[in-house]
Amino acid sequence: MRVVVGERLGGPEVLTVAERESPRPGPGELIVDVAAAGVNYMDIYQREGIGNYRPEPPFVPGAEGAGTVAAVGEDVTDLAVGDRVAWAGPGRSYAEQVALPATSVVPVPDGISLQVAAAAILQGMTAHYLCTSTYPVREGDVAVVHAAAGGVGLLLTQMVKRRGGVVVGTTSGGEKVELALQAGADHVVGYDRFRDIVDEATEGAGAHVVYDGVGKDTFDDGLAALRPRGMMVLYGASSGQVPPLDPQRLNSGGSLFLTRPTLVHYAADPAELRWRAGEVFGWIAKGELDVRIGGTYPLAEAARAQEDLASRRTTGKLLLLPGL
Repeated sequence: MRVVVGERLGGPEVLTVAERESPRPGPGELIVDVAAAGVNYMDIYQREGIGNYRPEPPFVPGAEGAGTVAAVGEDVTDLAVGDRVAWAGPGRSYAEQVALPATSVVPVPDGISLQVAAAAILQGMTAHYLCTSTYPVREGDVAVVHAAAGGVGLLLTQMVKRRGGVVVGTTSGGEKVELALQAGADHVVGYDRFRDIVDEATEGAGAHVVYDGVGKDTFDDGLAALRPRGMMVLYGASSGQVPPLDPQRLNSGGSLFLTRPTLVHYAADPAELRWRAGEVFGWIAKGELDVRIGGTYPLAEAARAQEDLASRRTTGKLLLLPGL
Protein backbone atom coordinates (compact mmCIF):
# COMPACT_ATOMS: atom_id res chain seq x y z
CA MET A 1 0.00 0.00 0.00
CA ARG A 2 1.03 3.64 -0.45
CA VAL A 3 1.80 5.91 2.48
CA VAL A 4 3.18 9.41 2.93
CA VAL A 5 6.45 9.29 4.87
CA GLY A 6 8.48 12.00 6.56
CA GLU A 7 12.02 10.69 6.43
CA ARG A 8 13.21 13.57 8.63
CA LEU A 9 11.84 16.68 10.31
CA GLY A 10 11.66 19.86 8.31
CA GLY A 11 9.74 21.60 5.53
CA PRO A 12 7.12 20.16 3.16
CA GLU A 13 9.87 18.70 0.99
CA VAL A 14 10.53 15.96 3.58
CA LEU A 15 7.20 14.30 2.70
CA THR A 16 7.39 11.57 0.06
CA VAL A 17 5.16 8.67 -1.02
CA ALA A 18 6.45 5.16 -0.31
CA GLU A 19 5.22 1.58 -0.61
CA ARG A 20 4.72 -0.28 2.65
CA GLU A 21 3.36 -3.69 3.56
CA SER A 22 -0.35 -3.62 4.35
CA PRO A 23 -1.04 -3.72 8.10
CA ARG A 24 -2.68 -6.61 9.90
CA PRO A 25 -5.01 -6.18 12.87
CA GLY A 26 -3.81 -7.03 16.34
CA PRO A 27 -6.14 -7.79 19.26
CA GLY A 28 -8.68 -4.99 19.63
CA GLU A 29 -7.67 -3.40 16.33
CA LEU A 30 -9.25 -2.64 12.97
CA ILE A 31 -7.78 -2.26 9.52
CA VAL A 32 -9.52 0.53 7.63
CA ASP A 33 -9.37 1.40 3.95
CA VAL A 34 -8.90 5.18 4.05
CA ALA A 35 -11.38 7.10 1.92
CA ALA A 36 -10.19 10.52 3.06
CA ALA A 37 -7.62 11.87 5.51
CA GLY A 38 -7.86 15.35 7.03
CA VAL A 39 -4.99 17.83 6.73
CA ASN A 40 -4.48 19.78 9.97
CA TYR A 41 -2.06 22.22 11.53
CA MET A 42 -1.00 19.51 13.97
CA ASP A 43 0.35 17.60 10.95
CA ILE A 44 2.54 20.60 10.18
CA TYR A 45 3.66 20.86 13.82
CA GLN A 46 4.51 17.16 13.65
CA ARG A 47 6.51 17.54 10.43
CA GLU A 48 8.42 20.47 11.93
CA GLY A 49 8.97 18.68 15.26
CA ILE A 50 7.25 21.28 17.43
CA GLY A 51 6.66 20.52 21.11
CA ASN A 52 4.68 17.42 22.01
CA TYR A 53 3.92 16.76 18.34
CA ARG A 54 7.55 15.83 17.59
CA PRO A 55 7.74 12.27 16.14
CA GLU A 56 10.71 9.99 15.67
CA PRO A 57 11.52 9.83 11.92
CA PRO A 58 10.61 8.13 9.73
CA PHE A 59 6.95 8.84 10.44
CA VAL A 60 3.59 8.75 8.69
CA PRO A 61 1.61 11.97 9.37
CA GLY A 62 -2.10 12.39 9.81
CA ALA A 63 -4.39 12.24 12.83
CA GLU A 64 -7.80 12.16 11.21
CA GLY A 65 -9.75 10.30 8.57
CA ALA A 66 -12.69 8.19 7.54
CA GLY A 67 -13.05 4.94 5.65
CA THR A 68 -14.40 1.41 5.53
CA VAL A 69 -13.43 -1.44 7.86
CA ALA A 70 -11.41 -4.01 5.91
CA ALA A 71 -10.49 -6.42 8.73
CA VAL A 72 -11.04 -6.81 12.47
CA GLY A 73 -8.81 -8.32 15.11
CA GLU A 74 -9.58 -10.50 18.09
CA ASP A 75 -11.85 -9.07 20.79
CA VAL A 76 -13.56 -6.65 18.37
CA THR A 77 -17.26 -7.42 18.66
CA ASP A 78 -19.12 -4.18 17.91
CA LEU A 79 -17.66 -3.48 14.45
CA ALA A 80 -17.51 -5.58 11.30
CA VAL A 81 -15.98 -5.60 7.84
CA GLY A 82 -17.80 -3.07 5.68
CA ASP A 83 -18.71 -0.68 8.49
CA ARG A 84 -18.02 2.99 7.83
CA VAL A 85 -15.98 4.69 10.56
CA ALA A 86 -14.12 7.91 11.33
CA TRP A 87 -11.32 8.71 13.75
CA ALA A 88 -9.32 11.61 15.18
CA GLY A 89 -6.09 11.18 17.08
CA PRO A 90 -4.48 7.77 16.53
CA GLY A 91 -2.32 9.06 13.66
CA ARG A 92 -0.66 7.65 10.53
CA SER A 93 -3.69 8.55 8.42
CA TYR A 94 -1.83 9.73 5.28
CA ALA A 95 -2.08 6.21 3.84
CA GLU A 96 -4.27 3.86 1.84
CA GLN A 97 -4.83 1.70 4.95
CA VAL A 98 -4.47 2.27 8.68
CA ALA A 99 -4.50 0.05 11.77
CA LEU A 100 -6.58 1.62 14.56
CA PRO A 101 -7.73 0.68 18.06
CA ALA A 102 -11.41 -0.20 17.80
CA THR A 103 -12.11 2.06 20.79
CA SER A 104 -10.78 5.10 18.91
CA VAL A 105 -13.23 5.06 16.00
CA VAL A 106 -16.82 6.22 15.74
CA PRO A 107 -19.49 5.00 13.31
CA VAL A 108 -20.41 7.25 10.40
CA PRO A 109 -24.20 7.54 10.13
CA ASP A 110 -26.08 6.85 6.91
CA GLY A 111 -26.54 10.02 4.90
CA ILE A 112 -23.07 11.40 5.65
CA SER A 113 -20.36 10.79 3.06
CA LEU A 114 -16.96 9.57 4.15
CA GLN A 115 -15.39 12.77 2.83
CA VAL A 116 -17.69 14.89 4.98
CA ALA A 117 -17.05 12.62 7.97
CA ALA A 118 -13.28 13.01 7.52
CA ALA A 119 -13.69 16.77 7.18
CA ALA A 120 -15.79 17.05 10.34
CA ILE A 121 -14.52 14.54 12.88
CA LEU A 122 -11.45 16.33 14.30
CA GLN A 123 -12.39 19.95 13.70
CA GLY A 124 -16.03 19.33 14.52
CA MET A 125 -15.18 17.76 17.87
CA THR A 126 -12.65 20.54 18.48
CA ALA A 127 -15.33 23.19 17.94
CA HIS A 128 -17.68 21.12 20.11
CA TYR A 129 -15.39 20.91 23.14
CA LEU A 130 -14.33 24.54 22.82
CA CYS A 131 -17.85 25.95 23.15
CA THR A 132 -19.50 23.26 25.30
CA SER A 133 -16.74 22.37 27.76
CA THR A 134 -13.70 24.67 27.72
CA TYR A 135 -15.83 27.81 27.81
CA PRO A 136 -19.52 26.79 27.72
CA VAL A 137 -21.15 29.59 25.75
CA ARG A 138 -24.35 30.97 27.26
CA GLU A 139 -27.16 33.01 25.73
CA GLY A 140 -25.86 36.49 24.93
CA ASP A 141 -22.15 35.77 25.49
CA VAL A 142 -19.82 37.62 23.11
CA ALA A 143 -17.23 35.30 21.57
CA VAL A 144 -14.32 36.25 19.32
CA VAL A 145 -13.70 33.47 16.79
CA HIS A 146 -10.38 33.94 15.01
CA ALA A 147 -9.95 32.54 11.50
CA ALA A 148 -13.72 32.32 11.26
CA ALA A 149 -13.60 31.05 7.66
CA GLY A 150 -11.18 28.21 8.44
CA GLY A 151 -12.05 24.60 9.16
CA VAL A 152 -12.58 25.00 12.90
CA GLY A 153 -13.75 28.59 12.61
CA LEU A 154 -16.73 27.89 10.36
CA LEU A 155 -17.91 25.04 12.58
CA LEU A 156 -17.25 26.90 15.83
CA THR A 157 -19.16 29.95 14.60
CA GLN A 158 -22.19 27.80 13.84
CA MET A 159 -22.01 26.05 17.22
CA VAL A 160 -21.63 29.29 19.20
CA LYS A 161 -24.72 30.61 17.42
CA ARG A 162 -26.60 27.39 18.27
CA ARG A 163 -25.94 28.19 21.93
CA GLY A 164 -27.17 31.77 21.64
CA GLY A 165 -23.80 33.52 21.54
CA VAL A 166 -22.78 36.64 19.63
CA VAL A 167 -19.83 35.99 17.27
CA VAL A 168 -17.16 38.51 16.32
CA GLY A 169 -15.31 36.65 13.57
CA THR A 170 -11.94 37.59 12.12
CA THR A 171 -10.74 36.82 8.60
CA SER A 172 -8.17 38.13 6.14
CA GLY A 173 -10.93 39.49 3.90
CA GLY A 174 -12.24 38.67 0.44
CA GLU A 175 -14.39 35.55 0.06
CA LYS A 176 -13.74 34.65 3.69
CA VAL A 177 -15.92 37.50 4.93
CA GLU A 178 -18.99 36.13 3.16
CA LEU A 179 -18.29 32.57 4.32
CA ALA A 180 -18.08 33.69 7.95
CA LEU A 181 -21.32 35.65 7.61
CA GLN A 182 -23.04 32.65 6.04
CA ALA A 183 -21.92 30.58 9.04
CA GLY A 184 -23.77 33.02 11.29
CA ALA A 185 -21.13 35.50 12.49
CA ASP A 186 -22.73 38.71 13.75
CA HIS A 187 -19.66 40.81 12.94
CA VAL A 188 -16.76 39.99 10.59
CA VAL A 189 -13.62 42.11 10.65
CA GLY A 190 -9.91 41.97 9.87
CA TYR A 191 -7.40 40.81 12.45
CA ASP A 192 -6.23 44.38 13.04
CA ARG A 193 -9.65 45.79 14.02
CA PHE A 194 -11.47 43.17 16.05
CA ARG A 195 -10.85 44.96 19.35
CA ASP A 196 -12.75 48.00 18.05
CA ILE A 197 -15.71 45.84 17.02
CA VAL A 198 -15.74 44.07 20.40
CA ASP A 199 -15.79 47.45 22.13
CA GLU A 200 -18.69 48.61 19.97
CA ALA A 201 -20.67 45.37 20.38
CA THR A 202 -20.22 45.31 24.16
CA GLU A 203 -20.25 49.07 24.88
CA GLY A 204 -16.70 48.76 26.16
CA ALA A 205 -17.30 45.78 28.47
CA GLY A 206 -15.22 43.32 26.43
CA ALA A 207 -15.71 39.80 25.13
CA HIS A 208 -16.57 36.89 27.39
CA VAL A 209 -14.25 34.54 25.48
CA VAL A 210 -11.66 34.60 22.70
CA TYR A 211 -11.21 31.37 20.72
CA ASP A 212 -7.74 31.74 19.21
CA GLY A 213 -6.27 29.21 16.80
CA VAL A 214 -3.98 31.81 15.20
CA GLY A 215 -1.57 32.42 18.07
CA LYS A 216 1.32 34.87 17.91
CA ASP A 217 -0.32 37.50 15.66
CA THR A 218 -3.60 37.77 17.58
CA PHE A 219 -2.84 36.75 21.16
CA ASP A 220 -1.99 40.15 22.69
CA ASP A 221 -4.99 41.93 21.19
CA GLY A 222 -7.15 38.99 22.23
CA LEU A 223 -6.19 39.38 25.86
CA ALA A 224 -6.89 43.11 25.64
CA ALA A 225 -10.34 42.44 24.10
CA LEU A 226 -11.54 40.39 27.09
CA ARG A 227 -13.72 41.68 29.89
CA PRO A 228 -12.67 41.12 33.53
CA ARG A 229 -12.69 37.38 34.28
CA GLY A 230 -12.94 36.63 30.56
CA MET A 231 -11.27 33.55 29.09
CA MET A 232 -8.56 33.27 26.44
CA VAL A 233 -8.83 29.86 24.79
CA LEU A 234 -5.60 29.35 22.82
CA TYR A 235 -6.09 26.16 20.84
CA GLY A 236 -3.66 26.61 17.93
CA ALA A 237 -0.81 28.64 16.47
CA SER A 238 -1.21 29.02 12.71
CA SER A 239 0.80 32.29 12.80
CA GLY A 240 3.43 30.94 15.17
CA GLN A 241 3.80 30.00 18.81
CA VAL A 242 2.91 32.53 21.53
CA PRO A 243 5.97 33.63 23.56
CA PRO A 244 6.16 32.82 27.29
CA LEU A 245 3.68 34.84 29.33
CA ASP A 246 4.08 36.63 32.67
CA PRO A 247 1.03 35.54 34.73
CA GLN A 248 0.74 39.10 36.04
CA ARG A 249 -0.68 40.05 32.64
CA LEU A 250 -3.76 38.01 33.51
CA ASN A 251 -4.05 39.91 36.78
CA SER A 252 -3.68 43.36 35.23
CA GLY A 253 -6.10 42.45 32.45
CA GLY A 254 -8.88 41.79 34.95
CA SER A 255 -8.27 38.38 36.58
CA LEU A 256 -8.36 36.75 33.16
CA PHE A 257 -8.34 33.01 32.49
CA LEU A 258 -5.97 31.38 29.99
CA THR A 259 -6.11 27.79 28.79
CA ARG A 260 -4.29 25.83 26.08
CA PRO A 261 -6.61 22.87 25.41
CA THR A 262 -6.29 19.96 23.00
CA LEU A 263 -8.81 17.41 21.80
CA VAL A 264 -7.14 14.38 23.36
CA HIS A 265 -8.09 15.63 26.83
CA TYR A 266 -11.70 16.26 25.80
CA ALA A 267 -12.24 12.85 24.23
CA ALA A 268 -10.38 10.94 26.90
CA ASP A 269 -12.56 7.83 26.91
CA PRO A 270 -14.74 6.07 24.30
CA ALA A 271 -17.97 7.34 25.84
CA GLU A 272 -16.95 11.00 25.63
CA LEU A 273 -15.54 10.47 22.14
CA ARG A 274 -18.79 8.97 20.88
CA TRP A 275 -20.89 11.64 22.60
CA ARG A 276 -19.01 14.49 20.93
CA ALA A 277 -18.83 12.82 17.51
CA GLY A 278 -22.45 11.72 17.78
CA GLU A 279 -23.66 15.28 18.37
CA VAL A 280 -21.54 16.65 15.52
CA PHE A 281 -22.62 13.95 13.05
CA GLY A 282 -26.22 14.24 14.21
CA TRP A 283 -26.31 17.97 13.43
CA ILE A 284 -24.75 17.32 10.02
CA ALA A 285 -27.25 14.58 9.20
CA LYS A 286 -30.14 16.90 10.11
CA GLY A 287 -28.75 19.71 7.97
CA GLU A 288 -28.13 21.87 11.05
CA LEU A 289 -24.35 22.05 10.64
CA ASP A 290 -22.67 22.83 7.34
CA VAL A 291 -19.24 21.36 6.57
CA ARG A 292 -17.17 23.09 3.90
CA ILE A 293 -14.51 21.08 2.07
CA GLY A 294 -12.08 23.64 0.73
CA GLY A 295 -9.82 21.36 -1.32
CA THR A 296 -8.95 17.73 -2.09
CA TYR A 297 -5.53 16.31 -3.02
CA PRO A 298 -4.05 12.91 -3.93
CA LEU A 299 -1.55 11.36 -1.51
CA ALA A 300 1.30 12.40 -3.79
CA GLU A 301 0.40 16.06 -3.16
CA ALA A 302 0.43 15.90 0.64
CA ALA A 303 3.25 18.46 0.78
CA ARG A 304 1.26 20.91 -1.36
CA ALA A 305 -1.82 20.41 0.82
CA GLN A 306 0.20 21.32 3.92
CA GLU A 307 1.73 24.33 2.16
CA ASP A 308 -1.72 25.54 1.12
CA LEU A 309 -3.00 25.18 4.69
CA ALA A 310 0.01 26.97 6.18
CA SER A 311 -0.48 29.88 3.76
CA ARG A 312 -3.75 30.75 5.59
CA ARG A 313 -5.31 31.47 2.20
CA THR A 314 -7.58 28.42 2.24
CA THR A 315 -11.11 28.08 3.57
CA GLY A 316 -12.88 25.13 5.17
CA LYS A 317 -11.27 21.71 5.31
CA LEU A 318 -8.48 20.21 3.19
CA LEU A 319 -8.50 16.47 2.52
CA LEU A 320 -6.14 13.86 1.08
CA LEU A 321 -7.93 11.24 -1.02
CA PRO A 322 -5.83 8.06 -1.33
CA GLY A 323 -8.05 6.84 -4.16
CA LEU A 324 -7.03 9.67 -6.48
